[in-house]
Formats: sequence, C-alpha cells, structure tokens
Amino acid sequence: MSGAPQEALVGALGAGRMGRGIVLAFALAGREAVLLDIKPREREALAKLKAEAEAELRASLATLVELGVVKAEVVEAVVSRVRIVGRDEAPAWLGRLGLVFEGVPETVDAKREAFDYACRFLPEDALLASTSSTILSTELAALVTRPERFLNAHWLNPAYLIPLVELSPHPGTAPDATRRMTEMLEAVGKVPVVCAAQPGYIVPRLQSLVMNEAARMIEQGVATAEDIDKATRYGFGIRYAAMGVVEFIDFGGADILYYASGYLAKALDDSRYACPPIVERKMAEGNIGLKTGEGFYDWRKVDQPAYRRQALARLTELLRMNELLPPDGERRG
Repeated sequence: MSGAPQEALVGALGAGRMGRGIVLAFALAGREAVLLDIKPREREALAKLKAEAEAELRASLATLVELGVVKAEVVEAVVSRVRIVGRDEAPAWLGRLGLVFEGVPETVDAKREAFDYACRFLPEDALLASTSSTILSTELAALVTRPERFLNAHWLNPAYLIPLVELSPHPGTAPDATRRMTEMLEAVGKVPVVCAAQPGYIVPRLQSLVMNEAARMIEQGVATAEDIDKATRYGFGIRYAAMGVVEFIDFGGADILYYASGYLAKALDDSRYACPPIVERKMAEGNIGLKTGEGFYDWRKVDQPAYRRQALARLTELLRMNELLPPDGERRG
C-alpha cells in the first residue's frame, strides 16, 4: 500500500456533530478539511445545513477564545480552512482526499450507503475510517472496497478538544494503514491508541462500569450524587489523570487489588468485584508491580526513586491547575 503524505487532505463524511468536531480539530492544527454532506437535499435545505454547521464551528471557537485556548484573531483563518460541501460537489472533493472519517448515523444501512458512495470516488490509497461507537470494524470492513485501508477511529466528544482517538483495526487492516492513521493523528496533536475489535473500545468499556456503579451506589443509599461526584473529581478522577489505570495497579501493587477485590466480592456478595485470572496469575508468579520489578509493565530498568518523583510531580501539577494543593505549612491568622 502506498503511503499518503501526512499533509493529505482530510474529510469527514457526515455533517453532524462528530463530523464538525473532526474537521475543526484538523483546522485548529492548521490543516485543510472538508465536511461532506452526501444526503440528497434541496438547495435551500443544503444552504440551511451549511449555515448551521458554520455557526456551530464558530460557536465552538468562540468558547475556546473565551477560555483562552485560541486567540480571537485566528478564528477567521481556522474557519476558512473548513469547506462544507453537498452531494453535488462531494465526488470531486472525495477524489482529492487522503483520509476520510465516516460519521453518519449508527445503523448498518446508513453506513453501507455512505461507504458505497465514498468508495466510488476515493483514491485507492486513501485511508477510510468509521467513527462508529457500536458497530465493530470486523463488520464494517465488508462494506468497503479495499478493506485493508479501513479501520474504526473512535473520537470522544468534543472531538476538537479531547486528545484521545481509539483506533480499532480489523484482522485485514494493513499494518501500514494503522501506522499512517496514527501518524496523521499525532501530527495534529491527537493521542491515538489501538485496541482489538471488541465491543466498547477502551474508554466506553471502563466508563460504563464506573457510571453504572455510581448510579447503583445512589440507589443503595451509599452516598448522594453530590458526594459521589466530589469523590470522583477530587480523588478518583484526578489520580487517574496523573497515572493510567494499569500503571496505578503496578504502582501500588497487584496484591492490593487482589486482596481488596476479594474483600469486596465477599462483603458485597457480588462476583463483579472478583479479580480476573490475570491478576491471580500475577500474584502466583510474584510479579505484582513496581516493588517486585515486574507487573503489567517491566520495571527492572526503571530508576524507581526518579519515577516516583515524576509520578508525584504529575499529580502535583494537576492539583495546582485545579487550585487543590494542600496548605503550604505556614500558620494562618
């Protein structure tokens, strides 16, 4: 597969919120991007859609200006990098694209129609990705021509602001396609991760468990919504922003997770809290994390005092940004 350059023209197929967020992400990074609406529309309806899409782009940019993320003087330049085109113009633009993100409604029929249309005009070496949050790349790959260039790319809203993009190739995706997609996303400041074609990607699978447990605790009278949210913002969330979940297991030790899980499973009489077999294997092998040199990560060549200091520094910086640092030790009043 020939490699499209990192500066290849980018398009979003589907002019809804996800498509708008994606083209804005690229425009903010100085890239030209095309928002393609391929639904047959009367001229007046298309004009209304274009106006609504541009208004949303400008509203998002106005918020970023207000928050000090971008300067007011760059807004017009950013907006000018986005072209919004309808079905009549779409074929010519599709023929120029090196990377396309499909973001039409979450039905197989809608995606089949979009892929049928796009694949008629796309260059053979153009990368094609679906932003689907529910339909696996293994299923969608059958709907495209040259499936070796296809994978899922799951963005989190707002797409122009959240760095993460979860890439999910199917078994037939060419490794070069995943590499090129990764490079293109990194070039505009995104943080791509790769996961297998399984339901839920990474983030939705984790967050669904957390959100359901929060609702369950309210139902059981464990805590109020307000206190659960305080606990999340000032304890749970800020720690995992400074350190990844798996890194945190190794940092404290898988033994802590193992014993805490066993206690909760028994005390709450709920097998949901039991450890998975991989944690039990780590315990049996004695590879429980940082303190033993091996865990989910290999820590044997890591300068542990330096690493611990870096981890604390990341947490401290997050606390400082949120004005949550502890008192400085001086007497007050």
